[in-house]
Amino acid sequence: MPRHRIREVVPGSIADELGVAAGDRLLSVNNRPIADVMDYEQLCSGTVLELRFEGEGGEYWADVEKYEAERLGLVFDTPLMSPQRSCANRCVFCFVDQLPPGLRPSLYFKDDDWRLSMMTGNYITLTNVGEAEFARILRLRAGPLYISVHATDQHVRGFMLGQGGGAPVMERLRALRRANIPFHMQIVVCPGVNDGQVLDETLFDLETLRPCARSVAVVPVGLTRFREGLYPLRPFTADEAGRVIGLVEARQERCRAETGGSFAFLADEFYLKAGRPLPPAAHYEDFAQLENGVGMIAWLYRSFGESSCKANENASAPKLSVATGVLAAPVIEELANRVNPNAAVYAVKNRFFGENITVAGLVTGGDVIAQLKGRDLGDRLLIPESMLRCGEPVFLDGVTPGEVQAALGVPVRAVGTDSLCAALLGIIEEHQEA
Repeated sequence: MPRHRIREVVPGSIADELGVAAGDRLLSVNNRPIADVMDYEQLCSGTVLELRFEGEGGEYWADVEKYEAERLGLVFDTPLMSPQRSCANRCVFCFVDQLPPGLRPSLYFKDDDWRLSMMTGNYITLTNVGEAEFARILRLRAGPLYISVHATDQHVRGFMLGQGGGAPVMERLRALRRANIPFHMQIVVCPGVNDGQVLDETLFDLETLRPCARSVAVVPVGLTRFREGLYPLRPFTADEAGRVIGLVEARQERCRAETGGSFAFLADEFYLKAGRPLPPAAHYEDFAQLENGVGMIAWLYRSFGESSCKANENASAPKLSVATGVLAAPVIEELANRVNPNAAVYAVKNRFFGENITVAGLVTGGDVIAQLKGRDLGDRLLIPESMLRCGEPVFLDGVTPGEVQAALGVPVRAVGTDSLCAALLGIIEEHQEA
């Protein structure tokens, strides 16, 4: 029977009132063992619970009556209450395979865990989910899920995932639809592999899964300079990016005529690569694929129209600087000039991963230091919070904002997209500081 160690008991919670202590172990709920966090959440959703614990003095029981949505207040050693499941694929475009040696060990872990997909929006392939586990997903009605499709042609998908004979996905997506489980999808497009007719057929197939299929992101493959021994992929040319845009826009038009929604959404990078104007914020509907780089710039433009910026247009603007990726730099510069003529925007080239990588979220601290040292940075340097690991102030190369601050001689502040305008005006405290 699994014995789940309790790391923390929330003060004032039900568990605290019961006398449960950190270090105790939860053994069962209503006489049922707990495999992982999904079991725990389901079993604890009721209003009458019988809890079995193990403490220093041995086993003890507790009866609980609570509101349906009320939490017990237990924090476990691991969020999943079981080992995290790794990826069994060998994707030809895998970003982890393109990392250099010597980075933090956690960066080399390939996650493919459906529980994290539901909890945090991680994308999964479902190739490591057996029939019994998939039946569990259907039984728990676990959603929304975020699924990497790439191609509905099982042989193309199998090649892309390194699965040899094929990796069928439509059967499982149809099963999710029958169970009324919502899901979002992504297609990482590689030139000459799953673009063109393959992409068109994939989008057509996925459209048949609506309305449970909520959205699909179409994103270009990201390629670093560390690809020795890997499948020879290349980035999109401007003309190729334009053709992808044309194909997806044609499908969007059909979807809007049928349901009123676009369904498929292109990453900002495609428009910028092709030199095309980006759609307005309304195009992205509920911004369901924002974390995939879809609609980020439209979201940023919209945030600059919020009242906090308008109300402070005449405020004394501080002298400061902004470091960002090459892709977004022209947009950031345009927006910064609207509200703060004393702001300097610097496009940091990605020398660490290679200059094909242009997004801000993959800029490293070392590149920021190397390219901004000796520049006039003003009273502070703003960086996008996407450059830092979620919940931890460190760049991908292990450099901290404090080390950047020490090297450049100015305070370094990490800001979110929603707060960039206010940060440029110096009217809020930014999210993180060195």
